Amino acid sequence: MNKEVKFHPLNFLMIALGTAIYAFGFVNFNMVNHLAEGGVSGITLIFHALFKINPAYTQIVLNIPLFILGVKIFGKRGMIYTIHGTICLSVFIWLFQRMSCSIDLAHDTLIAALLAGIFAGIGGGIVFRFGGTTGGGDIIGRYFEQKKGFALGQTLFVFDIVVLTLSLSYIDIQHMMYTVIASFVFSQVVAVVQNGGYTVRGMLIISRKHTAISQKITDEIGRGATYLKAEGVYSGQDTKVIYVVLSPIQVQAVKGILAEIDPDAFVSIINVHEVIGSGFTYTEDLKS
Repeated sequence: MNKEVKFHPLNFLMIALGTAIYAFGFVNFNMVNHLAEGGVSGITLIFHALFKINPAYTQIVLNIPLFILGVKIFGKRGMIYTIHGTICLSVFIWLFQRMSCSIDLAHDTLIAALLAGIFAGIGGGIVFRFGGTTGGGDIIGRYFEQKKGFALGQTLFVFDIVVLTLSLSYIDIQHMMYTVIASFVFSQVVAVVQNGGYTVRGMLIISRKHTAISQKITDEIGRGATYLKAEGVYSGQDTKVIYVVLSPIQVQAVKGILAEIDPDAFVSIINVHEVIGSGFTYTEDLKS
């Protein structure tokens, strides 16, 4: 078996766990409190409200044609994980509807919206972190990205807006606003879970005193740096750009070094979602 279709049992297990967490929030907070949802899950709620069709069933039915579309997009391994995630989600939605689990929120829809976003974010983040998806909008977004050149985020945003607008057929504006809150919480939580919970920054530093700056970063902060070869567009001169990955606290320390050595240095600070490689584990840095 080649690398393209090599599977890891842990991935299947964690994708199942993620869909279980997602389904628990979906059933006990979205469905119980009449909160809408974006994507295919939102469409299943519309069918449930208007036609009394169980979302566990429509989740599978709506995704079947998308599976066919997704085979060419995700490849065999990604598609197997996606099918596994979608089936697990439907199974857990079906199971949680049959479990007697009453959560007393004192009729507070805001708390319900916050919990819906948190559970969906944690569950979705775990699924994404281990290479899976729950089908639906992810497949549609990837298709338009590859075939039509549309940005993935824009496609998903438009798809969610359409679904949420259709959801006004069974919920009022007040519940829609609570749904927007849940969606915002979801987007924040899923990013934290998917990226491992740590925050890392990348710094690009352009300075004629690059040797002194990089040496001080190594000596005082204990981080290695990399030189990138560059050429000035206006001057046409070759120069070296310092690239270094740091924790937020270390970014402030480097700013102090720059203020001391070269206040006129050009600096660009970027968000780094994940760092892989020897010497790039930030657990100890964040604890300190």
